[in-house]
Amino acid sequence: MGFIKKVVPFFLTFAIGLFVASFFVSIAAPSFKIPNRGWKRHQQYHQRIESENQRLREKNLRLERELAEKERQEEIVFSPDANFDVPPPPPMPPAPYKPMSQRR
Repeated sequence: MGFIKKVVPFFLTFAIGLFVASFFVSIAAPSFKIPNRGWKRHQQYHQRIESENQRLREKNLRLERELAEKERQEEIVFSPDANFDVPPPPPMPPAPYKPMSQRR
């Protein structure tokens, strides 16, 4: 008897909730049917993106190879006895002036 007293109110509340919800939303089971036209469009988009990614990968590899080749050609060798005409550093600025009241 105690089980029925607990279960019946639950189902009644659930049924009333479904009834009220049916005014605002459809309670029917959803349809997961995918139209073929949409699927074909998705496949075409996917193929286009894949081909663009492949083209960009190849371009990236080509540019990396070109950069490495230029770096090898323009490699600069510094010798320790190289004479560079570098001007001397500028003189140090004078020390800041402190008034007599702050010298203590």
